Amino acid sequence: MEASGPTPSGLPECGRLPEEASETIALVKAGGPFPYPDNDDKRFGNYEGVLPDEKLGYYREYTVETPGLGHRGARRVITGGGADGVVDSWFYTADHYESFCEIVGEEQRG
Repeated sequence: MEASGPTPSGLPECGRLPEEASETIALVKAGGPFPYPDNDDKRFGNYEGVLPDEKLGYYREYTVETPGLGHRGARRVITGGGADGVVDSWFYTADHYESFCEIVGEEQRG
């Protein structure tokens, strides 16, 4: 994952994402089905405090498949908002919530 300058959230903008992240974004936009239904489309608490401060329930998480792994791995797409049917913000982590970049522009199109 490459990252560039900061976004309005203050996080770096994601550069090129893995193909699997685009597949996850497309699934989110389609409303599923998700590969890990017990874990995907669930509340993300932002307990690490890396994402912008929002009320509990604002963020949701989705697994980004990692080829060759037999488990969920560390990659996730996190969405912000969406209670009105429109996602307000999109984030990606490749390291299980240690760091994030914000997905903007073309990468969101999935």
